[in-house]
Amino acid sequence: MKFGVVVFPGSSCEADCYYIIDQILQEPVSYLWHAEQDLRGVDCLIIPGGYAYGNYLRAGAIASNSPIMEKVIAFGKKGGLILGICNGFQILTEAGLLPGALIKNRSLRFQCENTLLRVEQTNTPFTSTYTQHEVIKIPIAHEEGAYVADKETLERLEKEGRIVFRYCNEQGEITPETNPNGALNNIAGIINEQGNILGMMPHPERCAEAILGGEDGERIFSSLLAWWQGGAGR
Repeated sequence: MKFGVVVFPGSSCEADCYYIIDQILQEPVSYLWHAEQDLRGVDCLIIPGGYAYGNYLRAGAIASNSPIMEKVIAFGKKGGLILGICNGFQILTEAGLLPGALIKNRSLRFQCENTLLRVEQTNTPFTSTYTQHEVIKIPIAHEEGAYVADKETLERLEKEGRIVFRYCNEQGEITPETNPNGALNNIAGIINEQGNILGMMPHPERCAEAILGGEDGERIFSSLLAWWQGGAGR
């Protein structure tokens, strides 16, 4: 399975994502510079976290109009797998591949901390190795991570089962106190209608090895590989 990690000026988590694919999954992976328009035949794109183009205007706004995004958008609309993490999630919403938007944290401060997530959907290419409503620990590191959308969009996401992760407590309860940034409905990650594009604010690449204090994030990447090896991508 071939992976591509898209890199913008200001990306900061691309090496972490590359390492997981190369060293843990041991699958082919390439960096794809923002000015390129050749996706090199990849099967899955990862848009990592950071501050693409300094997050000027709005987080992800300028990056969503960079040269490579024309190909990324076409790839996603044809069913190609895309994982957007943190700034990557912001870029995907700005590009129109995912609905809604990410706005300033309720605290109006940058927040870097571990969060607990409840896995809402396990029938996606990104979550098949989790169990329904499993509670996992994955860190956040963002300033504009509060997911918002209009009432109709939120209702559609709920009805169609497109909310993949929610912030929760150790018992899996969804409460205002467990919401680190003010995201509506405690949303931490969503998927598109086709189910091939996932955007999430927490950083799974930062908890993919025991030496980092946890391995819960690794299963997002191993889920992708298992889904592909199972023949779904052929």
